[in-house]
Amino acid sequence: MARVMTPRDTGAPGRIVPFVSTFVFVLVSVVPLQLPGFAAVTPSFALMAVFHWTVYRPDLLPLSAIFALGVLLDLLNGTPFLGLSALTLLIARTVVLMNRRHFINRDFSVLWLVFLALASGAFMFNWALVSALDRRILGTRPFLFEAVLTVACYPVGSYVLARLHRAFLRS
Repeated sequence: MARVMTPRDTGAPGRIVPFVSTFVFVLVSVVPLQLPGFAAVTPSFALMAVFHWTVYRPDLLPLSAIFALGVLLDLLNGTPFLGLSALTLLIARTVVLMNRRHFINRDFSVLWLVFLALASGAFMFNWALVSALDRRILGTRPFLFEAVLTVACYPVGSYVLARLHRAFLRS
């Protein structure tokens, strides 16, 4: 029988861990990786954090926090379409939250596959929306590479978030 996680009372430090860790992941998301043959690319650590906290503790990362962090991400990236990251993160949270009961107490490999699907959808959405707003079809290579890099970095981000989760949000 699968265990069901229920919200539990945590102290003040525990309540701010999801927001602070997502804020740090937003900051890390804007640090470019210099790879030969590519423009500066950055994995979306912010998407990883929103996915993690939506699966395990959605009550501690409200929509308003995700929206604010998404707008901050756009401002730090210099995105010409302010609010694009916020919209993407909010849609990702909604999709994960609607299916959350299927993800609780699953093996890491299952969650990684779910994240692969989520990241693929998020980057396809970003590509389509940016193409529409720019009024031309953009190349898919940067979006595809960023999606692959994000999924490849997911184990590292997941490990860090899981350690924070265990350290500050024990039952």
